[in-house]
Amino acid sequence: MSSSLILVNGDNKMISDLTMAESGVPMGTAIQGLNESPPANFNGSPSAVSDTDDESEDDSVARPEHITHRRRLQNAIFSKWLSVRAEKVTKEEINAEIQTTDDATLSIRNLVSKQESKAHIEDAREYQTELFERAKKQDIIAVLDTGSGKTLIAVLLLKHMLDQEIEDRKNGKPMRIAFFVVNCVTLVFQQAAVLECNLRYKVDRFCGNMNTDLWTKSVWEKHFKENMAIVCTAEVLYSCLLHSFITIDQINLLIFDEAHHAKKNHGYARVIKDFYMAELDLTKRPKIFGMTASPVDAKVDVIQAARELETLLHCQIATCANLSLLQASISRPRESVAEYAQLPRPHMTALCAEIDSRYNDMESLSRLLRFAKEAASELGDWAADHLWSAAFADGEAKKIEREVEQEHHAAQEERPVQALDASLARIREAQELVRSHDFPDILFDGKSISSKVMCLRGYLNSVFENETDDRCIVFVKQRYTARLLNDIFKRNANKNIRHEVLIGTSSADAGDDKVTVRRQFLNLNKFRKGELNCLFATSIAEEGLDIPECNTIIRFDLYSTLIQYIQSRGRARHKNSRYVHMAEQGNRQHIQALRDVRLGEVVLRKFCEALPADRLLDGDNYDIEKALAKERTYRTYTEPSTGAKLTYRSSSAILAHFVALLPHNHDTLLRPSYILTCEDMQYVCEVLLPETSPIRSAAGRPSPRKAIAKCSAAFEACLRLRKGGYLDSNLLPIYTKQLPAMRNAHLALSLKSTNAYDMRVKPDLWEQSWGSIPHELYMTVLALQSAHGLGRPSQPLALLTRFPFPKLPSFPLHLRPGIASEVLCTPLVKSFSLGHSLLPKLTRFTLRIYKDIFNKTYETNEERMSYWLVPVISKLPDDLENAQPESVVDWPTVRLVDEKEELPWSIEVPNDHLSNRYLIDRWDGGRRFFSGHVVPELKASDPVPEGSAAHKYMNSIIDYTVSLFSKSRAKATWRMDQPVILAHRVLHRRNWLDDWSEAEQTVKTLSYVCPEPLKFSALPTTIAAMGYLFPAIIHRLEAYLIVLEACSKLDLSIKPHLALEALTKDSDNTEEHRVEQIHFQRGMGKNYERLEFIGDCFLKMATSISLYAQNAGDDEFESHVKRMLMLCNKNLYGTAVKIRLYEYIRSQGFSRKVLRTWYPEGIKLLEGKGFKKTGREVLKHQLNDKTIADVCEALIGAALLSYSDTGTMDMAVRAVTVFVSNSDHTAEEWDDYYKLYHLPSYQTSPSTAVQLSVATQVESIHLYHFKYPRLLASAFMLAPSSPLRRDRVPTYQRLEFLGDSLLDMACVNFLFHRYPDRDPQWLTEHKMAMVSNKFLGALCVKLGFHRHLVMNVHTSHGNQIQDYVMEITEAEKDSNGARDYWVTTTKNPPKCLPDIVESYIGAIFVDSEFNYKEVERFFETHIQWYFEDMSIYDTFATCQPVTRLHYRLTNELGCTNFRLMAQELPCILEGTPVKVVAAVMIHDEIITDGIAASSKYAKIKASLQTLEVLNGLAPFEYRAQFRCDCSVNKMGDDSCDPLFAEKLGSGF
Repeated sequence: MSSSLILVNGDNKMISDLTMAESGVPMGTAIQGLNESPPANFNGSPSAVSDTDDESEDDSVARPEHITHRRRLQNAIFSKWLSVRAEKVTKEEINAEIQTTDDATLSIRNLVSKQESKAHIEDAREYQTELFERAKKQDIIAVLDTGSGKTLIAVLLLKHMLDQEIEDRKNGKPMRIAFFVVNCVTLVFQQAAVLECNLRYKVDRFCGNMNTDLWTKSVWEKHFKENMAIVCTAEVLYSCLLHSFITIDQINLLIFDEAHHAKKNHGYARVIKDFYMAELDLTKRPKIFGMTASPVDAKVDVIQAARELETLLHCQIATCANLSLLQASISRPRESVAEYAQLPRPHMTALCAEIDSRYNDMESLSRLLRFAKEAASELGDWAADHLWSAAFADGEAKKIEREVEQEHHAAQEERPVQALDASLARIREAQELVRSHDFPDILFDGKSISSKVMCLRGYLNSVFENETDDRCIVFVKQRYTARLLNDIFKRNANKNIRHEVLIGTSSADAGDDKVTVRRQFLNLNKFRKGELNCLFATSIAEEGLDIPECNTIIRFDLYSTLIQYIQSRGRARHKNSRYVHMAEQGNRQHIQALRDVRLGEVVLRKFCEALPADRLLDGDNYDIEKALAKERTYRTYTEPSTGAKLTYRSSSAILAHFVALLPHNHDTLLRPSYILTCEDMQYVCEVLLPETSPIRSAAGRPSPRKAIAKCSAAFEACLRLRKGGYLDSNLLPIYTKQLPAMRNAHLALSLKSTNAYDMRVKPDLWEQSWGSIPHELYMTVLALQSAHGLGRPSQPLALLTRFPFPKLPSFPLHLRPGIASEVLCTPLVKSFSLGHSLLPKLTRFTLRIYKDIFNKTYETNEERMSYWLVPVISKLPDDLENAQPESVVDWPTVRLVDEKEELPWSIEVPNDHLSNRYLIDRWDGGRRFFSGHVVPELKASDPVPEGSAAHKYMNSIIDYTVSLFSKSRAKATWRMDQPVILAHRVLHRRNWLDDWSEAEQTVKTLSYVCPEPLKFSALPTTIAAMGYLFPAIIHRLEAYLIVLEACSKLDLSIKPHLALEALTKDSDNTEEHRVEQIHFQRGMGKNYERLEFIGDCFLKMATSISLYAQNAGDDEFESHVKRMLMLCNKNLYGTAVKIRLYEYIRSQGFSRKVLRTWYPEGIKLLEGKGFKKTGREVLKHQLNDKTIADVCEALIGAALLSYSDTGTMDMAVRAVTVFVSNSDHTAEEWDDYYKLYHLPSYQTSPSTAVQLSVATQVESIHLYHFKYPRLLASAFMLAPSSPLRRDRVPTYQRLEFLGDSLLDMACVNFLFHRYPDRDPQWLTEHKMAMVSNKFLGALCVKLGFHRHLVMNVHTSHGNQIQDYVMEITEAEKDSNGARDYWVTTTKNPPKCLPDIVESYIGAIFVDSEFNYKEVERFFETHIQWYFEDMSIYDTFATCQPVTRLHYRLTNELGCTNFRLMAQELPCILEGTPVKVVAAVMIHDEIITDGIAASSKYAKIKASLQTLEVLNGLAPFEYRAQFRCDCSVNKMGDDSCDPLFAEKLGSGF
């Protein structure tokens, strides 16, 4: 183990036969020296000694740190810009954004607000003012035709009442509120938008879709306090009154829209009957204003119905006194009758007849059979057959199967599973029958399509003969009719007809999609804008919809009542509009219907005209008391403390609400069961409640009607629940919806929040070994693997400790620029026995190292020495670990150093004895030299040769050698005949763990010195050379020992190099990838980033498995929240702080700040820097909270990788338990997970034939045999099971929750080991491709899993899946074997497709008894092939705008001085989403910004705009435009001339 010394003269000529280093390396040995204190026995005056510090000259090679200051400056710039930008985000800007946003991305509220500009009401007409004045004086029902402006009268009345309310509040009266009550959800949003545009008071809207039934009294009180008026459905108001959230005397105005609904048990009627009339003090009753186009909505006597409505609402019907004014203000459509040829009687087509003959006993097909008969007559045979085709399509057939399952499990008697299998088999048989049927193409010849449809087709083709702005609504009675007409016209040749359906949101059946309120609004908006021009609508479109553009109304199915006629006619708002009655030739019922509506309208008009304005409201011939007498026989209960009211009618809803909130498995919807028995012509009902209910049943009183008997049973149950305290004083359940308590907890930690924490400097191991004189020591040899890299000969040292030293990994030292060598730490097995005199010699040798090399004088105290140093022979034995320690010690050197403190020099010493010596400046501890040889031609008095290392005294060589102060120098005398030695000064270098800086490489070391003033150390130069490396070595060894102590404290066995990596933070912003690191600590080795990445993934998987195993009753949301509570940074941080993990984190490199921390602990420093300090060295380091949490995840990753060669994950499981510190994760090893799992009954129940068949089919795709096929059934179960199933198969949600984490782990594991040098950001970006919905959706189709998906009867996934399957299949076919074909598709897969891939992975994991190898096998078999070459997905990762911008700036333009910042703006416009503004700053200047609802999308917008700005710019143009010098600084002389670039760039 030898190396060569570079000796160079002033002319850089070789003057020694030793090996010369490359000329590019600074001349001299690469050994660092430190300033020292003078020798203790020096006879000069203390004042003559230089006070040079042993670390002071590090400043010459220090690296400037300006990043923090720059970031503070940039933050200030952004804050100033943000304050200006925020002022510009006005209501108009937000509204403009809503107007330009795609409808599909807007909420219902914002969809309506898009129409806001059209909702402003103009000045009131004369008849509107007339009715408004009457409404102020008395309660009225305004009967006006549709389109006549009834809502304006309501607005005027609201303004008047709310103005009065303000005065009343000012005068100290109690607060009251106005309610605008509507009949359907769509009108809630429409009317609220009108009020918001025309009132200056706060208005809000509520409907059942908002889950208002779950709100408490305090929530409602907050809304009542914040708003002056509320728009809601009747059910919402009734519920508020029922639970006494508000009382009738707290309402000042009730407006009933479409007031004709106020009858029987409608919500309008119940509000009046149960609460308005119950308030006997008339002064406390609210004012009532009703609006309707007709007070009649049934085939009854018009006058009688009008009088009943007046009496019930306690209002007078009022209309315009001068009807000519009304007729002049609204435009009535031109009415016509379109006759079509007589239709055949309802009949069966051949297909329908065959289905009927085989399956007419199946209840699930009976409704389809009935409608098919009707459709054959009304629509034609093609439509009747098409109904079956639609009903038995892939997705729709599963709805029928679900109905069959529900019927099976709802049966009161126990049925064998074989009966269900047989029923399902018959459904599939029927499906196959329909599929095999030869469906002819549609022919518009009057045969396959009915005359009625042909008539409609002819009329629509005439209206839309050319492209036109016309809008048409075709009214039908049934949803199926609307669907079939829509399908028929899809096959119509007229492309000018752009049609869609508008139907209600009620539950859909097979062949019928479920429609949401949102979808209704989207279709209506498209209709308004002209994207659609024809709607096939049910009665949902009759009431209240304001579509001024509509000019054609066709009653495909005639109306049943006068109000249907009036209201459907009112949809034709256009000036020149038409209303078409479609009637069958010779059909007397149709003729009579036409006559009835016309006559009824005439009678109604005459009735209204004849009403005297000043008449008393006496009900005329209608006796309300008699009408209410029957209801008064029904019992009620009023809660004394609150006034909450329980009635027969409300009891069923209250009981259902109570049952729904009972603790239960979330795959099941709980509901009460009613059992009816008949005794003596009276029905008695018993209601049965679920097992978790505190009351299991209640029986009602006998009643002649079934409905009343049910209400009686529910009423009794509610009374018992209230008596038992299970309903509170507002008649609300004491249970709440089972949402996890911490679902909204703030669990994030700030990246910017930092605290000062103690940092361990020394391991406890040293101190624990003190206290006695050792009789044996253990040796650890410290040797360089490539000693020649040092640039001069060296020999190993050994560390002697009182305990066996752990086997630690090697680590690199940077010996010369570009040359590194591993330090090998080899502990010997056998101990080193100490004789009586040996220990003092070892002690003196150790202290001599400190004294001569580092200028430190320590006390001799062997009881408190942590370790000893000893020289080791250069040629070490091959089996070093098992060698005798005594045999490898360099004993001659030990004896030499023990016998001589220094080698004396006199003029008689031969010159050749002066070569290869370690020389010490007695007065300047910072000057150490390795001598070369004597230069005979130079004298002590000669000038210092050119090229020598700088010194403060340079007059002569002897002057250069001496470091005394000037006064002492004047007294000193030296021999002028002494020789001159060429030497090399030892560099000031301690951190050999770091590469050489440019400044270090340019330091001159060549020196010419005289021997007399210098001390010749007894330490050989080989030992001194190795000794200079010791501070860096012991610093790293102690770091290993400290992190191993952390692992021991956590009871974790982790490999040392991984433990150190996990606990290493090398900059203030380690977690920010690909940005300039702040306060970067050099030479610390790998930091925790990559380990944190894989540890985070394992943490997610481990907690998911544990939750799945222990909490079978949790749904996915609960599991997600519980997992979040375990793996969130806040929890990890809390655990880490409790165990003081922050002390073990290594955040300081071997820099000036911590240089002295390598000093030996225990013995007292007598002389040298720091000798005044007492006690242990204590360091503080600044850590942000998230860093501490990240280190926890990194340790989990280290625990995982420590045993990756064996495949066991037990230690990682143990680490998760330690850090999450939660009862939901208690596993100590992997096998504990399955021990925690108790097989649920659904998993072990007998499998149906269908389930076994599916398992067999899937096994042919992936070679895994399910022991429990019902697990596989659950993996494909999108729809929830029937609430009455005894052996429910749950939906895939929990398996998907589990499989998602398992797949994540498999993908991360693959990337982590395949790409060991990639940073976490690259890994994350490329993992996104592997777990993206886009890829997993394609994989699902590739594996054919989509064919086995079990969907709900009401789901609309079927068509979406079909469209996606077609596109992805074509993409694969056209890809020519490309592995990334799935990236090219434009459609994203329906979410259920990627979900079932993950749920399948979860299923095989559970079925295999939690065998993770099965997950890996699935990954290797079906996923890995796509990602063997990750470079093809670089664009997938960088297509994300933020990543793309980073890549463009750094990689393509060479700029590093940029930032992307974001901050939330205050909410300016009530009801709009939160706004976040993001800005891109380049060289301290804001370039672009973006505003969005979240930080993520705001950054995307800002990045896209910046990319547009940068588009096409060449690097030199970019540098000129943005004054960027980043790339110029990096490229140096090879870069484009900055001046040229600036001139050229300025020309663009």
